[in-house]
Amino acid sequence: MIGGGYVGLEFAQMFAAFGSRVTVLESGPRLLPREDSDVAEALLGYLREDGVELVTGAAAKEFVREGGKVSVLLEDGREVKADDVLAATGRAPVTRELGLAAAGVRTDENGFVEVDDRLATSAPHTWAVGDVAGSPQFTHVSLDDYRIVKANIAGGERSTNGRLVPWNLFTDPELARVGLTEDQARAAGHDVRIAKLPVMAIPRARTLRDTRGLWKAVVDRDSEQILGVALLGPEAAEVVTVVQTAMLAGLPYTALRDGLIAHPTMAEGLNALFTSWVD
Repeated sequence: MIGGGYVGLEFAQMFAAFGSRVTVLESGPRLLPREDSDVAEALLGYLREDGVELVTGAAAKEFVREGGKVSVLLEDGREVKADDVLAATGRAPVTRELGLAAAGVRTDENGFVEVDDRLATSAPHTWAVGDVAGSPQFTHVSLDDYRIVKANIAGGERSTNGRLVPWNLFTDPELARVGLTEDQARAAGHDVRIAKLPVMAIPRARTLRDTRGLWKAVVDRDSEQILGVALLGPEAAEVVTVVQTAMLAGLPYTALRDGLIAHPTMAEGLNALFTSWVD
C-alpha cells in the first residue's frame, strides 16, 4: 500500500483481515500527520497487532513487475517485493482538458477550481463543489457544498466560513475527530486543558466486548469551549456527532460533563471524558 493516509490505512487493515500480508509505505516521517501523535500511535498499534507492517520515510521511485511479482524501488535504495501494489496517495482534479479558461473559470497550479467562500468561481453564474473545488475530500462535505450552492443560486448567502467538518477514519476501531487537535490548538495560541479517557472505562464498550481505544478532548481553559475531540474506539463516528452538535451550539464542555446521557451507550463516556483531565 503506497500512502499511509485515511484510505491507505482503511484498505491496509481490510486486506490484512482477508489474510494478506500488508506493508504500508509512507513517504513522510509519520503516518496520520494531521492527528496528535498519542492518538495516531494508539491506532497504529492496533494495525500492527493485525499484522500490518508500517514503514515511514519510504518514498516509492519505481515499480517493476516480473513473473507475477512487483518490486517497489524506494528512493533510498531499498526494495520491497509484493504480489500487488495499491496506490492511495491522494486524488487529483480532472480539469485540464475541460477548457475552463475559455469559460473564464480559473484553476490553481494543481488543477483545482478556484472558488470564494460561497463556492462561486471566477466566471459569472458558475459554481464548483466537492473535491474539484478543493474542499476537504469527504462525501459529507460535498453534500454540504451542494446545499451552500443551492441556497446561493436562489439568492441566499450561505458560506463555507466557520464550517465545522468531522473527520472519520473507518478502521477497526474507528477514529473520529472534529475541531482542533491539541497541536493545532496550542499553535493557534489557546490556553488548553486536555482530557483523556481509555475506552475500557466506558461500560458500553465492555458489553460490546471491544475496549480498545482512547478518547481525547481539547478545551479552552478560559472560555470552557470545546475546541476539538479525537475519539478512537467502537462507534466513534456516531459519538463525535454529539460533540459536534455541542460545539455548533456554543455549549461549554460542562454541558456534556453534566448531561443526563442514557446508559449503557458509548456517548455516556462523554460524562467521564470531561472529568478526566491530564493537563
